[in-house]
Amino acid sequence: MLTPFKKELIEFMMKADVLRFGSFITKSGRNTPYFVNTGNYRMGSQIADLGHFYAACIHENCGDRFDAMFGPAYKGIPLAVSAAGSLARDFGVDKPYFFNRKEAKDHGEGGSLVGYKPKDGDRILIIEDVITAGTAVRETMPILQACGNITVPDMFISVNRCEVGQNPGKTAVMEVKEEFGIQVHSLIDVRDIYEYLSQSGAYQDILPAMKQYMETYCVFE
Repeated sequence: MLTPFKKELIEFMMKADVLRFGSFITKSGRNTPYFVNTGNYRMGSQIADLGHFYAACIHENCGDRFDAMFGPAYKGIPLAVSAAGSLARDFGVDKPYFFNRKEAKDHGEGGSLVGYKPKDGDRILIIEDVITAGTAVRETMPILQACGNITVPDMFISVNRCEVGQNPGKTAVMEVKEEFGIQVHSLIDVRDIYEYLSQSGAYQDILPAMKQYMETYCVFE
């Protein structure tokens, strides 16, 4: 259902040129009528607003029932930082955050993690931009599990494309839940985008391609 929150986020993403419509080729080689490039966020005001969208979703689904937020390098880093800031400022939930280096530091304090140091029993949230094939999650989990006896109950992403993953009939989000027990929460998914376009009236030329793409590649629970 297209809520006012989701409508506001979609328009925010479009204004930032993060959500675009046309003809694009994804990394998997699929021809898609829409594309999400979170690398186009580049202003302080944008990352502040995006952090608030994430924080609102985190607060709604988890409250303060977690110990820290992890932002995988590289795109997850500003997302975790901005979400942590908004949670403290706007919702009164002051939680630590941390992120990883792509290459471990061999001087100074050393190590591959920056910020909070997880400990046994911690409940960690992963803050990411999108899930395509679940590759980033499979790379992230060993990093977190090496910190100790931690759990990762939830993960938050901007957009769930709802596309089939490595196994027929299952999306990457479904596979992540089955493989790691992680509940993935998306701020919006492809159905929200389609509904927004349908209601807008200004994107009627895109709707047939969107519908065909969804029927061909998407799986819905």
